Amino acid sequence: MNRIFSGVQPTGNLHLGNYLGAIRNWVDLQGDYDCIFCIVDLHALTQPHDPEALRTHTYEVTAAYLAAGIDPEKCIIFNQSSVPGHSELAWLFACATPLGWLNRMTQFKEKAGKHRENASLGLYAYPVLMAADILLYKATHVPVGEDQKQHLELSRDIASAFNRQFGTDYFPLPEPQILGEAARVMSLRDGTSKMSKSDASDYSRINMTDDADTVALKIRKARTDPEPLPETVEGLEGRAEADNLVGIYAGLTRIARADVLSQFGGKMFSEFKDALAGVAIDALGPMTSEMQRLVADPGYVDGVLQRGAERAGEIAHHHLSEIHRIVGLLRP
Repeated sequence: MNRIFSGVQPTGNLHLGNYLGAIRNWVDLQGDYDCIFCIVDLHALTQPHDPEALRTHTYEVTAAYLAAGIDPEKCIIFNQSSVPGHSELAWLFACATPLGWLNRMTQFKEKAGKHRENASLGLYAYPVLMAADILLYKATHVPVGEDQKQHLELSRDIASAFNRQFGTDYFPLPEPQILGEAARVMSLRDGTSKMSKSDASDYSRINMTDDADTVALKIRKARTDPEPLPETVEGLEGRAEADNLVGIYAGLTRIARADVLSQFGGKMFSEFKDALAGVAIDALGPMTSEMQRLVADPGYVDGVLQRGAERAGEIAHHHLSEIHRIVGLLRP
């Protein structure tokens, strides 16, 4: 069976974009793939963080996976730092990755901004660790958002370079999977910017922990334009906020944008927002309640993570033994 690997950083404020763009799709994949879903806590260290908050957020992300329907009996769920092989393989890959490849990574330039010289090595080398995350398990497919496609291409380049250097076909070249009508959910305050947990305005996103009243309020306050909704998808061109809200409705209801507009085309946003709030509350409400229940039961969450780490660790240990042999390292 083909293998899926993917993960979310435990940096707090999981939102609708994380759910529609990633987690819900993972639920759909778990019956057809050997799935490994990680809480990538080592990646969270590339930015300043509070240690206690990091631990809390790791529980929250695990709870979100479970509440959304990811089955720990079918899938492996674990936190990245519990399997040391991620860091070890990242070092082996770092020794074989040209600086020129990393210099082309646009996300580092965006995050480092004008303070590039003060950025950490971890932030710069983030894509190498991502490659190690994926290839440590010889994953064949990776569900990614548009903003991670470049990093996945680098993972493929690193796998190819390793195979060429050592005359082997050990690593597969993982394929990207971009799924669903709302694979890229944008900010409720700016339809040209991605919905982000780091946005200063909480009204820019719908958090997975928001209650029904908060969800409805945020959707009512979402930026729109004064024109009614168009009747065709082509009519959304140049209307970023309208396109985003239609995409969210389509994603939540699993119907095409064209079908959304056949229902709401010509109507004003006030009516459409009421309908959107209803489907958002129906979709997120049960998950929010289940997340709260799971976070309040850390013993169960710990058990899921421990069992997942044991299963992931077995795979990682086996593959690293083979990788050590390939590169010429002794492993007693």
